[in-house]
Amino acid sequence: MVNLELYRVFYVVAKCGSLTKAAEELFISQPAVSQAIKQLETQLGGKLFNRTHKGMELTETGGRQIFDTVEKALKLFDEAESKYAELKDTATGMVRICASDTVSTHFLLPYIKKYHEKYPNVNLVLQNCTSSETIELLKAGKGDIGFVNLPIDDTEINLSNTVMQLHDTFVCSDKFKELTDGVVDLKRLQDYPLLMLELSTATRQAIVSFAHSQGIHLHPEIELASLELMCMLAKNGIGIACIPREFVSHELNEEKSLIEIKTNPTLPTRAIGLALPKDKNLTFAVKEFIKLLSK
Repeated sequence: MVNLELYRVFYVVAKCGSLTKAAEELFISQPAVSQAIKQLETQLGGKLFNRTHKGMELTETGGRQIFDTVEKALKLFDEAESKYAELKDTATGMVRICASDTVSTHFLLPYIKKYHEKYPNVNLVLQNCTSSETIELLKAGKGDIGFVNLPIDDTEINLSNTVMQLHDTFVCSDKFKELTDGVVDLKRLQDYPLLMLELSTATRQAIVSFAHSQGIHLHPEIELASLELMCMLAKNGIGIACIPREFVSHELNEEKSLIEIKTNPTLPTRAIGLALPKDKNLTFAVKEFIKLLSK
């Protein structure tokens, strides 16, 4: 197959009618232009130009026969390149976001709203996943952006940065008001009905691990899969919820339907990190969503 660049040289020479002018337009030397024309004629098996005192003229049985086709083909390639360049700077297509319902509701929602308003043509797909499920989707190429509980030790994904700090705490209704005056020993909560996430979650595992390191065993009376349901049960006095302070700020500060229990020691700070597929070129749409998170 003939090199496309030889056809491009042929086209420019035909338009300019001169090897010198074609060389100037192509930013190559005149001998290089001449050599390209000879190479194309050799590969096609026929003469394309007549060299006259006026310059380069297309031959009737060679050059003129292919000129229109070459011109159309080059324009199509130029259009394809322009379209690709435009797509690189235009948010279109799909962005698949992997995150838990809690992260989507309490962290991502305002960013999703802003992004959708700015790029309405992008189809946002929200996939409700645990951290481990998110990692598997990213590795399988079924997710573009993931939000995971840190720390994560997996060399098959890229961890970009921390997007949110989480401060786990205990909250309750005024039914357990005796625990809300001053600071209480964390061990004391062993004697109260606790509401916690299921043991399979990274949140629960982090809390249990820390408690064990302090010689404390926190056994929940009720295990749940939803922080929202846990919050509702706590507000109704069913038990004491262990939940990130960031996710109940409205109930603590505005509704005042929940009260924070300050413990000694306090639970360690956790973080949500941004995870991306490894060794994959990010689309403009994905890059724009990531950029929005940093603002």
